[in-house]
Amino acid sequence: MTALGVPRSINSRRRHGPRAAARDAPDGDAGGRSPRVVVLTARVGAGHDRPAHELASRLRARGAVTEVHDYLDALPRFGQVIIGDGYGVVVNTMPRFFDWLFRALERRGLVRAIVLTFLVCSERTVRRWISGADVVVSTFPLSCQTLGRMRAAGHVAVPVVSYLTDPAPHRMWLHPGVDVHLSVTTACAVAADEVYGVSVRPAGPLVDPRFSRAHTEADRADTRRELGLSDDETAVLISAGSLGLGDVPALVDAALVNPAAHVLVLCGRNADLRARLDARDRVTALGWRDDVPLLMAAADVLLHNAGGLSVTEALVANLPAVTYHPIPGHGRANATVLAQAGLAPWPTSPDGLATVLDGVAATSPLSPWPATPGTDVAAIVLELADEERQAVTAA
Repeated sequence: MTALGVPRSINSRRRHGPRAAARDAPDGDAGGRSPRVVVLTARVGAGHDRPAHELASRLRARGAVTEVHDYLDALPRFGQVIIGDGYGVVVNTMPRFFDWLFRALERRGLVRAIVLTFLVCSERTVRRWISGADVVVSTFPLSCQTLGRMRAAGHVAVPVVSYLTDPAPHRMWLHPGVDVHLSVTTACAVAADEVYGVSVRPAGPLVDPRFSRAHTEADRADTRRELGLSDDETAVLISAGSLGLGDVPALVDAALVNPAAHVLVLCGRNADLRARLDARDRVTALGWRDDVPLLMAAADVLLHNAGGLSVTEALVANLPAVTYHPIPGHGRANATVLAQAGLAPWPTSPDGLATVLDGVAATSPLSPWPATPGTDVAAIVLELADEERQAVTAA
C-alpha cells in the first residue's frame, strides 16, 4: 500500500466511467483532429501560472489545442479571496498559522476534510472546462485534489496529470485518482517515493526558454553596468516570488554581511517592500521585471526563501542557488529537499551565508534533471493524449 492508501500494483492508466459517451470528438474521428489538453493553474503567486502557460506554449507548438484555466475561478468568491488574495497576507503576517495549516493538510483530520469538502464546489465548473479534453493537467495542488477525486469517482473519463512545481512533495499534490504524477527534479521524485510511497516521474522544468539560452560576456557586462554593479562585486539576486513573500529585509541584511556583496532584490508586485529597500547602500530594489533571464545571467548567485519557480529558473540558467531564512510551510520543506539533494545549500546564520557567498561559482553543483530524460512534460502529455484517442477509436 502507498501512503495514499492505494496499492502500488494498480495500473495508473486505469479507465473510469463511460468514456465513449464523454469523449465525443467534435471535429471528426479521434484520429483526425488535434489533441486537446486542458491545464488548470491558480493565481497564487506566479509559481503555478508560469509553468502552466509554458506547457501550453509547448503543446501548441506541437499542434495541440490547449486551454489554461485558473482553478480559483471555479470556486465561490470567498474561496477565491481566501486562497488567492489571502496567501501572501497569511505568509507575511501569520507565518506560524501558515506553517500549522501546511502540516495539518498533510494529515487525515478535520482541517483536511473541510478543505477537500469545500473543493467540491469547483467540480461543476471544472467539468465544463474539461469537456472534450484528451488529457487534463494540474499545476496547482488543490486542482490536483479535485481532478483526482473526480477521476476516481468516474466523473473524468480521460487521463489526469499532476505536475509538481515545488521541489518538495506534499500530500495535496498527490491523489490516487491521478494517472501520472510528474516532478521538476529527480530529488522531488525520490522524496515522494520515500515519504509517501508514490511513484512520481521526473520530467524536467517548465520555464521560459530564455533561461537556457547562452548569454555572452558582453550581455552580462551590459546588464551589470545598467544595474550599477562593479566588476569586483558579488551580485546576489534575491527572489521572494511575485508577491515579495517572507522577511526579505532579513535576507538583505544577511547578504550584506559579505563585504563584496551587492544585492539585487526582485520585489515583484510588492511596492511597499521596494520602497523600504530602495535607499539602502549596496542594494538595488527592482519591481516586476520581464528580463529575469538577463538578470540571472548578470548575477553570481540566487538567494531565495521559497524554493519554487525561481530556483528552477536559476538551475536552468546555471546560476547557483542558496536558501536562507525560508518562509514557513512549503518554503522550509523545499529548502530541506534542495539541501539534501545538493542543489542549494541552506546556511542558518549571516556568517554562514557570507561564507557560502564567498565560495559560489557560476555552475550548478549537480544536474537536477533526469540523466537521460528522453522526453519532456509536453511529450509525456501528448503521449497520454494519443493513447486516449486510440482507446476511444477502438472502443
